Amino acid sequence: SGNCASQTFSGSRPYAFCNDLPSLGSSIRWSYDPADSALSIAFTAPPAAPGGWVSWAINPTGTRMRGSQALVAFRESGGGMAVKTYNITGYAPLTESPVWFQVRNSSAVFSGSFITISATLVLPESGKTAINQVWQVGSSVSGGVPDKHQFLPPNLNAVGTLDLLAGQRTTNPAGAGDSTTRNRNIHGLLNALSWGILFPIGIFFPRYLKTFPSADPSWFYLHVACQVSAYAIGVAGWATGMKLGSHSKTITYPLHRSLGIALFSIATLQVFALFLRPKKDHKYRLYWNAYHHSVGYAIVVLGIVNVFRGLTILQPEEKWRHAYIAAIAAVGAFALLFEAATWIVVLRRKKWRSWLK
Repeated sequence: SGNCASQTFSGSRPYAFCNDLPSLGSSIRWSYDPADSALSIAFTAPPAAPGGWVSWAINPTGTRMRGSQALVAFRESGGGMAVKTYNITGYAPLTESPVWFQVRNSSAVFSGSFITISATLVLPESGKTAINQVWQVGSSVSGGVPDKHQFLPPNLNAVGTLDLLAGQRTTNPAGAGDSTTRNRNIHGLLNALSWGILFPIGIFFPRYLKTFPSADPSWFYLHVACQVSAYAIGVAGWATGMKLGSHSKTITYPLHRSLGIALFSIATLQVFALFLRPKKDHKYRLYWNAYHHSVGYAIVVLGIVNVFRGLTILQPEEKWRHAYIAAIAAVGAFALLFEAATWIVVLRRKKWRSWLK
């Protein structure tokens, strides 16, 4: 066990406090000298696999992973233990970098199934008595770089506040600490459903049902209902994205944001273009159709691209990526099936007409 009561700590540094952390079988020992803003810590946790890593971090700007200033320990290929620092700005692959605090005398020990990180940190803010702490474990290291950790509840709950002088740690109130994660998940779900699934399905009705005279005008109303529903859900997803952006001034995703704004803009034009739709026999109907079709297909392509971009940023469990790939593959398979069927109908119709002549 990695808790304070059962684990014997063999380090030479004295620590005033020890707390068992509420997830990942980990614990933290520390002493704090407010006069020098010096925090001495020993963080102990079992890596997710023998070749994995453990991490303890301070987040000076938030309560979650982003913005965390991390110490990460793992066994190097040569057999020795390494402690590296990382400024966690997002979900991209990690790059070793300076951090918010100064690190002195850092070391790591792999004993039994546990890794212990020991270090003295000099905090740049004097008089600080509480910090936001984030800890994590991973299963593998590739080329000297920690690989992505799992996103299971114990991993997502590895956050809290540490009172440096009172020797207490607290966890976020139920649901409060996960508000940003929850909003990001809602944002991803709404946009995947809207731009990534419903908009492509909405194209089916004019593309394939329009071939059959008996389906007129039902195909039109189905098309409008599906696309307007997709647009409404997309607006909700876009709004959650804007809210997330307003709460994260320092961490941005320019490509994802630009694609989202472009999608929202052209989709809005597409919806309002319905009110300017000429009658079938109008001389400008041909040009309106060309505009409507090209913009519609552009929305579908940009939407799917941006959904995958969002999945890369969010990095959910692989089952969600696989689920979306399966959904869009099913939509594509039905499109190919209907495309073949409608072409068969059209060709046979032309053949019958030529015989009748």
